[in-house]
Amino acid sequence: MSPKKTEHAAHQHSHLLAEPSPKVPGHLLDPLQFAYQANRSVDYAVSIGIHYNLQHLDCPGTYAWFLFVNFSSAFNTTVPEILSSKLSQFTVCPAICQWITRKLQVKLGEVPCSIQTASPGAPQGRVVSLLP
Repeated sequence: MSPKKTEHAAHQHSHLLAEPSPKVPGHLLDPLQFAYQANRSVDYAVSIGIHYNLQHLDCPGTYAWFLFVNFSSAFNTTVPEILSSKLSQFTVCPAICQWITRKLQVKLGEVPCSIQTASPGAPQGRVVSLLP
């Protein structure tokens, strides 16, 4: 795929993801579910968790256990070929699917390295990391 086509595919891809997600009525949300909510962070979630547990501990003879799990790298195992195949099933633009499985080549000065498939993973902050 040429650089122009790759640039165009990435541009189309960003527009797809820029669409706002459907709003879920507040009464249907779990009050302890913070993902994809505005003004909610990990710090906020931890603070709320500690607050609820401290309220519980105000009663005599009670105790609380905390388990903190770091999922920050949980989705860094995306396999581009599988993602591309699944997106194709949802009739996503073929140029976007090809962009996900693109080949990359790096030059160090004038010396080209071997051509490689884009490495698996979807680091946080990347556009493709928002896809399932």
